[in-house]
Amino acid sequence: MEAEEPCTDLSRPAPVAVTADDECCAGCMPPTCTVEGSVFLVGMMGAGKTSVGRLLAQRLGKRFVDADQEIEARCGVSIPVIFEIEGEAGFRARERQVIDELTRLPDIVLATGGGAVLAEESRRRLHERGRVVYLKASATEIWHRTRRDRNRPLLATSDPQQRITELLTARDPLYAETAHLTVESTHESVKTMVTRLVEQLSGQPPEEVGSTTAPAHADEAPVPETR
Repeated sequence: MEAEEPCTDLSRPAPVAVTADDECCAGCMPPTCTVEGSVFLVGMMGAGKTSVGRLLAQRLGKRFVDADQEIEARCGVSIPVIFEIEGEAGFRARERQVIDELTRLPDIVLATGGGAVLAEESRRRLHERGRVVYLKASATEIWHRTRRDRNRPLLATSDPQQRITELLTARDPLYAETAHLTVESTHESVKTMVTRLVEQLSGQPPEEVGSTTAPAHADEAPVPETR
C-alpha cells in the first residue's frame, strides 16, 4: 500500500480540530456547575473517553477535544495509516507533541488516546495542567466493546483479547499515577457517569480530588464502544 507521508513537520503548529457536532453541542445543554480549568480523561481504548468527554464538556460549558482525532486531522490520514508508515514510535512522537499543545489550552475536556500515559513527560503535563480522570474498565469489558473495531492497530494480532490484558496490566499503574480521580466505566450509563463526575469535580479543588470508584448500576445502558 502506498500512502503519502503524513505531516512530517512535527514543529508545525496547527489549530485544534473542532467538528460541526462540537459547535452544535456547545449550546445543547447549559452548564450545571462551575469547574475551573481543564479536565483530561485517560484510560484504555473502549473505556468511553470520547462518549463521556463530549457529554461532560456540555455539562461543564467547556470545549471538547479528542487527541486521536486531532492527530488524524493534522496528518490527513487515519491512525492505522500512521502506524503503517511510521510504526508505533512515530505515532507516539506525534502524540507527545499533541498532548503538550492541547494541555496548554484553557477550559477544555480532553479525551486522550489509550497510550498517551506511556511517556513520562505526558503524564506529568496531564497531571500538572488539569484534573485527570481515569475511566477504568476491566479487560473483559474492553474486549466486548472493541472486538468488532478494525481501527485499532495495537489489536491487529492473532489474539487481541490477550493483547488487551497485556496492555491493561502494563498501563493501569500509569493511569492511576496520572489521575486525580478514578471512576469505574462498567455497567453504567454515560449520563449517570457524567453526573457523578460533575458532582465530584465541582465539589473538590484539583489538589483534593482523590481516587473514587463510582458504583455500577446493572439496569442502566453501558458506556458505548468508543475510545
